[in-house]
This record gives sequence, C-alpha cells and structure tokens, in this order.
Amino acid sequence: MSILPYIRLLRPVQWLKNLMLLFPPFLGGTLLQEDFISRSIFPLVSFCLASSATYVVNDLADCDADREHPVKMRRPLPSGDASSRVALMLAVLFLLTALFLAASVSGTFFGLLLGYLVVSFLYSFNFKNYAIIDLFCIASGFIIRLIAGGAAFGVTISEWLFLTVFLLALFLSTGKRNGEQRSLGMQAGQHRKALLEYPAGFLDGLLFMTGSAVLVTYTMYVISRQSPLLLYSVPLCCFGLLRYIMRVQSGNGGDPTESLTRDLPLFIVGISWAILVGLGIYGR
Repeated sequence: MSILPYIRLLRPVQWLKNLMLLFPPFLGGTLLQEDFISRSIFPLVSFCLASSATYVVNDLADCDADREHPVKMRRPLPSGDASSRVALMLAVLFLLTALFLAASVSGTFFGLLLGYLVVSFLYSFNFKNYAIIDLFCIASGFIIRLIAGGAAFGVTISEWLFLTVFLLALFLSTGKRNGEQRSLGMQAGQHRKALLEYPAGFLDGLLFMTGSAVLVTYTMYVISRQSPLLLYSVPLCCFGLLRYIMRVQSGNGGDPTESLTRDLPLFIVGISWAILVGLGIYGR
C-alpha cells in the first residue's frame, strides 16, 4: 500500500491556513518571547490534525460526486488510490489526537477547536449546499483560528483586526466559489448545488465589495496601530487584493492556498507584507 495517496488525502499544503493562529501574537508583538515556540506547538498541531480530519470526512462524503468532477476525480478516494476504510480510521485518529492536544492548551481553546469541527462537519454534510451560508461557513474557519490564536497566546483581538480577517475570509471564499463557477461553466450546479443559487454576476459583485471593505478595514487597523512603517503595507495589501481578483476573473482558480503558493507575484507580496509588518512591529 502506497502512503502517498493518504498524504495527499490529508492535504498538508492546506495547513498554511492554520498560520492564522499566529496572527495575534505576531501582530501583538509577542512572537519573540522565549517560550513562544514551545507554546505554539500544541495549538498549531491540533488545528493541523483537525483540519486534515475535516478534509478526509468531506472527501468521504463527496466521493461519489467527485468521480464526475473534471479535477476532483483525481483525488485519492474517487480515483481509488486510497481506501475509504483506512481514510475513516485516519480521520478518527487525527480527530481524537487534535481534541486531546487542544484540551492541553486551555478550555477556551478546546471549545474553539470543537466549534471549528462542528461548523466544518455541518458544512460537509449540509451547509455547503446553500448559497451564502456556504461562504460564511468557510469564512468562519478563519475567524475561529484567529480567536483561537488569541486565546492560546493571551492576545486580545482588536475590533479592526477582527473585521479585517472576517472580510478577508469572506473575500477569499467568494473568490473560491467564483473560480469554481467559471471553471465548471454550465456543469457548475451538478457538482455544487449552491452554485445554482448564485445569480449571474452576484459572486463578481460580492468579490469586489468584500475586497474594497478589506482594504478599508485594514487601513483603519494600520492607522490605529500608529506605526508609520505599517502604513506602507497598505499598498501591498491593495496589490494583493487586485492580483487575486485578476487571477479569479482570468479563470486561474480561486483557491486561496493554491493562489498564494503557485502565483509568484502573490507569494512575493505575501512575504514582503510579513517582512514590512514585522519591521514595523519589532523594529522599533
């Protein structure tokens, strides 16, 4: 039995989303504390294991439909490269381990991870079929990670940061659905029921609206920090938003992780943003 299909099934590249847990300590200026690395292991590992478990469960639920999808048919389960029985065992193992690690962090963190799992499973088995609700389910995953990061590291989440992350998450989830609608064309509704409910142009309009809102709230967040260097990260944010919109509108897909890792300009902007913000916070 080859192990590679099961590694693909766990989607380790999607663990990048769990870096959202580090946003509160990074932006709060506590990233360089001596015990930070030891304190970050359990929170990160627990969310990585939990997210992989949700991906496996989602693939198990969608296995039959994915066999008819032009891209998803190549995934380990619909292609037959991975066993459904082994996949379920992996999901249960990862799920139990994630909950154990989360409980070791704090009761609040455990509750947030449990909430993330509940929303993810509701999404997999029902909510993904309803327009707008599916977008909010995806966006809630980012928000829960942000709040969980604040709880794990004892950092208060500001109002402007919360709004920025929420709107950014809604922007990215809209881009993902927009990309699917474009790539699947007339067959979109057969592969995802929610895509049938979105009127023509709705996702385009929502993409522009949320992108604009992200720029405004992020600018207000930067101004509230009163750091001149942070202000220069706003143009980088603007460029990143426009580049992502152009990528989606050009039919290159809207998956946030793939966009960041496969689109060189977006990757460079992301690294540049992290460096500039890091200098603005820790270079004082």
